[in-house]
Amino acid sequence: MSTTVKPPRADARRNTELLVAAAKAAVIDNDGPITAHDLARRAGVGIGTFYRRVGSLDELLSLALRQLLDEVLALAAEATDDDDPWAGFLRFARSYVRLRAVICGVNAVIADKTGLDISPELSRLRDAIQTLTRRARDAGELRADLDWTDVAFALAAVVSVDHTIGLTADKRQWRHNLRILLDGLRPNGKPRVTDADLG
Repeated sequence: MSTTVKPPRADARRNTELLVAAAKAAVIDNDGPITAHDLARRAGVGIGTFYRRVGSLDELLSLALRQLLDEVLALAAEATDDDDPWAGFLRFARSYVRLRAVICGVNAVIADKTGLDISPELSRLRDAIQTLTRRARDAGELRADLDWTDVAFALAAVVSVDHTIGLTADKRQWRHNLRILLDGLRPNGKPRVTDADLG
């Protein structure tokens, strides 16, 4: 008798991808508690398919978190490989602030319930931010007095809240925040960051 494990069928993989996308969208929408039924509905699959594909809500959210972290790390690697340190830094910053909000949202939902250890990914992310900051600073594209930890905390602040003093941010507010922040990180005499720079 063969013990070969067959890979999931294409439709099973597609259903898992739909569920992961639904989990990310639910966190972004922030419409209240996330449930397995809600995510199955968003993904266009039945609740039985939900449990066959991912087992539990926590398992799905853990999978979504891992995928998001992998995406951020891939973006960091691409940015580090860019021949232009400022272009790489800018591209990473733009992508990171958007993904970070979703990563934090998913992580907050699963909290300590799953025992998921993301410390290796976070260590790699810290290394990447340190490298990107050093490259841009050494090229004269970032202020000389900046440490990579300054950059990490500053980028984290770009999408920290969506409302304040009775105001609600529109969907573009993070871009304005990032542009203002990046201008503050630039040395005197460097061109200002424009909305076009943020893609």
